[in-house]
Amino acid sequence: MKVIYTIFNTNFQLNFKTRFDRKAMKNVIIIIFCSIFLPAYAVDEGGHEGRGEKHEAFEKGPHGGRMLIEGDFEVELSIFERGVPPEYRAWATYNGKTLSPDQWDLQVKLIRLGGKIDHFKFVPAGNFLLGQGVVEEPHSFDVSVSASYKSKNHRWNFESHEGRIEMATELANEVGIGVSIASAGTLHETISLYGRTVPAPQKISRITARFPGLIRSVKPQLGDKVKAGDVVATIEANDSLQRYTLRAPIDGIVVELHANPGEFAGEQSLMTIADYSKVWVDLSVFPRDAQRIKANQAVNIRMGQSSSQSHVGYLNPGGGNSPNIVARVPLENPNALWTPGLLVEGDVTVAKIPVDLLVENRALQGFRDWQVVFIKVGNVFEIRPLELGRSDGHFTEVLSGLNVGDTYVVENSYLLKADLDKSGASHDH
Repeated sequence: MKVIYTIFNTNFQLNFKTRFDRKAMKNVIIIIFCSIFLPAYAVDEGGHEGRGEKHEAFEKGPHGGRMLIEGDFEVELSIFERGVPPEYRAWATYNGKTLSPDQWDLQVKLIRLGGKIDHFKFVPAGNFLLGQGVVEEPHSFDVSVSASYKSKNHRWNFESHEGRIEMATELANEVGIGVSIASAGTLHETISLYGRTVPAPQKISRITARFPGLIRSVKPQLGDKVKAGDVVATIEANDSLQRYTLRAPIDGIVVELHANPGEFAGEQSLMTIADYSKVWVDLSVFPRDAQRIKANQAVNIRMGQSSSQSHVGYLNPGGGNSPNIVARVPLENPNALWTPGLLVEGDVTVAKIPVDLLVENRALQGFRDWQVVFIKVGNVFEIRPLELGRSDGHFTEVLSGLNVGDTYVVENSYLLKADLDKSGASHDH
């Protein structure tokens, strides 16, 4: 992988330097690499038409199922799901003669990735034996079959894998496969509001002369930083002709300057010093949302790729004839990211909903007719079709298909999905 990346990287830098950045280029190489080299496999079960990366050839019976043969005794085992939930059906012959369902017995054990075991007992149903219970998706397991006829036992074992990929840890790390542990959590119901950043009133200082007079000196320039107590100007008073100094009352930046040596200082503002280490965000609240927005609710302020966490400080009535109210949000701004006047969006958390199991949305992938995640057991990844519930845009509730404590893929799960797609995986029986 490193060799391939180095070759591509050198070539792209020489010929397409202005068109691709290094991160985008590496993602392209990873996708190309995965599409060619990922050692995926999915072996289909009796009755499955699988992808065939590790396809085990087997004989099919007249009902499309897998033939299991020992001497003169033959069993056809199939998963049937046309118009019904997936179920096992089985037929048997001895010495070429069809056996009635009440002449023989059958049991099937399925060992799934992660160690879960499903047991199926069979009962007569028409001209076949019917497995009791639904064969849950995914139909990916190691199969153990036990049949008896005329007091003689017959056993078969075979693999039946689908939606499964095996990948060495080193390769998984190289392509950025990241995992998380499925657990209970909290969904956050939010309302999106829009507004703009404004200076914090207590962080703005406008400096004026104490006594009218002639400006003798001005030390800071527009945009300069000053500390509280720094001398910013010297004034010669008209009445006494004595000079006095003006000092900065706060730390900050000179954002306005209306004073030059030799000019007269009266009642006008000479300069404005602003401290933007803390700003406010004024979010407009529409009447339909007013009853749900309250002080102290958590808020995520967003602008493009930037975001910051805060809370609703207090609510103000809208100005003029506006029916809206304003949610004022204090925002710590140590890096001066949020300058006044920016148009921003705020997601206000109006309800917290505890759920028994949730997953990150970026882990979800579409596969066949399902929403799936990939679980990880050792070096093996496998799909888990999910029944999903509520979502807050970042996390989604899982109703079934996954267990608390399962390790599932979050980062770059699309690479695993792409590998399954490229092989044209099907799910016929």
